Amino acid sequence: MVVKEHPVDIYREQLQIVIESKVDEFKMIGYDRVTDDDIWSCLKSKKWKKIHGDVKIHQLVNDVLTLSTSEYMNFLTVEAYKAPLWSFDEYK
Repeated sequence: MVVKEHPVDIYREQLQIVIESKVDEFKMIGYDRVTDDDIWSCLKSKKWKKIHGDVKIHQLVNDVLTLSTSEYMNFLTVEAYKAPLWSFDEYK
């Protein structure tokens, strides 16, 4: 199976410093488990979901900087619901 690369993936290295800044911001307000990969996944699946062509780097930077904690927590909640459920019958 061929995995199609997202159009913003080529900007990951250039956006790393901005993503790290967002991680630091979230950690400063109490979200201790946030990672740069989580932020990147959230942005790709939410804000950058419909990007198909050319995109300007300043638009991506703005998207990172304006990501709110509520958007991030909504993303984590949806991802948790998508995860396979644990079967408690195995532990009885």
